[in-house]
Amino acid sequence: MAGRSGGAGKALARGGMRTLVWLYRRSGGRVAGTMRGAPVLLLTTTGRKSGRPWTNPLIYQPDGDGWILIASNPGTQRHPGGYLNLRAHPDANIQIGRDTYPVRARTATGEERERLWPKMTAVYAGYDDYVKKTTRQIPVVKLDRR
Repeated sequence: MAGRSGGAGKALARGGMRTLVWLYRRSGGRVAGTMRGAPVLLLTTTGRKSGRPWTNPLIYQPDGDGWILIASNPGTQRHPGGYLNLRAHPDANIQIGRDTYPVRARTATGEERERLWPKMTAVYAGYDDYVKKTTRQIPVVKLDRR
């Protein structure tokens, strides 16, 4: 779906995403709780333009008392909308299985980013391929409990 452009492709992708979110919530993560063999959480952000909640299933890893995400947008030149929403409104919520947590997002930099990147590529090596497809630095996002 990432390769589609235009309204029809976006609508199809959104419909598929909504279905995954519904299945995850309905099953407490038993269905749609993994992607490419890696664990998935649901991230609910506040739209930077709309002010509405947006929920996306994302690969994650725990890190201390928080969690890590990669804002890859499969290697395109643009940051994903969810990451832009987090920059505008860093307070968000996640669901892991049936448990929900309020979180505050921040972009990892420097040594922290260097430590976290391999932790994520260990569960999904495709992130290293995405780096080769873009000139932007793909953000590593740390979610801390609020």
